[in-house]
Amino acid sequence: MCALQETQDLLIECCVEFINLISSESNEVCSREDKRTIAPEHVLKALQVLGFGDYIEEVYAAYEQHKVETADTVKGGKCTNEAEMTEEEALAEQQRMFAEARARMNGVATATATVTSPKPPDAEPSLNC
Repeated sequence: MCALQETQDLLIECCVEFINLISSESNEVCSREDKRTIAPEHVLKALQVLGFGDYIEEVYAAYEQHKVETADTVKGGKCTNEAEMTEEEALAEQQRMFAEARARMNGVATATATVTSPKPPDAEPSLNC
């Protein structure tokens, strides 16, 4: 393997490890606050806890820019989903998404048909944005 490929692989591995570290700490911060969803504030707190406080200002600025850029896409806040998922369906969907992300990270093509759980025939959600 050439040095360039080894360097790229090492850089990718470091990035993945950094993301895993931030994700894990964000989840811990979220859990300590008895929340179920990781919010941007949890990520900012995780950066501080892990010693990356110097990046908080830039991360927050990028988050604010993202909110401005996506404000036109989702007018008036969040989309409403008339056919809400049950907790079991949401967990199955989350597990499917994690499996796909792991497969992409490991360079494996995903076979979503084997990972996804079947939907009931009339459970097609209708989004009203």
